[in-house]
Amino acid sequence: MGAHLCSKASAEAPREALRFHEDAKGAQVHLDARGCTACRRATFYDGIVFSQRPVAPGERVALRVLRQEGGWCGGLRVGFTRLDPARVSAPSLPPFVCPDLEEQSPTWAAVLPEGCVLPGNVVCFWVNRRGRLFAKVNAGRRLLLRKDVLVGAPLWAVMDVYGTTKAIQLLDPTASLCPTAMPAVPSEEAVPEPEVTQGDECIICFHHAADTYLDPCGHSHFCSSCAQRIFRDTATCPVCRWQIQAIATVWSLRTGEGS
Repeated sequence: MGAHLCSKASAEAPREALRFHEDAKGAQVHLDARGCTACRRATFYDGIVFSQRPVAPGERVALRVLRQEGGWCGGLRVGFTRLDPARVSAPSLPPFVCPDLEEQSPTWAAVLPEGCVLPGNVVCFWVNRRGRLFAKVNAGRRLLLRKDVLVGAPLWAVMDVYGTTKAIQLLDPTASLCPTAMPAVPSEEAVPEPEVTQGDECIICFHHAADTYLDPCGHSHFCSSCAQRIFRDTATCPVCRWQIQAIATVWSLRTGEGS
């Protein structure tokens, strides 16, 4: 009887408020003193952060987008991982959650549309007991992001302060913090894009075709726009960290042309 009462009391105990894990974070991430705000200092990558404790199925993770930075393609990524951040060595973290961390560990993350991660917007995301990853932006409709999350073990929230997303703040999901208006997502109809099949899209923006390679390492996972920004900002390949000497379109490999 006593054991039963103890178990019931434990189940009803309030959860510890979510914060960012203070040690397991990308090389460019700066956290505030409370561990509630994460800001990426430079570049467009190395912005991975984790929750400090596991997140239960159905529990909402709420955050506010604080700052945005122009000149990049793609933005915030959110999801869950079985990787315990307490056992993570920060220098070992890859530059991207998608696809790098997903390939290195049981991690399931997704890209949020750029129009949904504007400054001031509140993003809530969660995974249900069936392994479906959902997100909701402000008072908008629920978005199904993934269907394949394995929920049979503890899961930590993982976020990538990536690209145009410069800073985020964790919130209390039970508070009435969500704006009532859903921001309009810019239409893509005005800018025709080449059809991209899965596996051929740029690993930076996940939108444009991967049609550009980096010289001399030869990695060709990027669209021309993102490759130019990488060359201009760091001149370092985000995959292998080799110094970039030039960039060129994939078709120019046959002609010897570069840029």
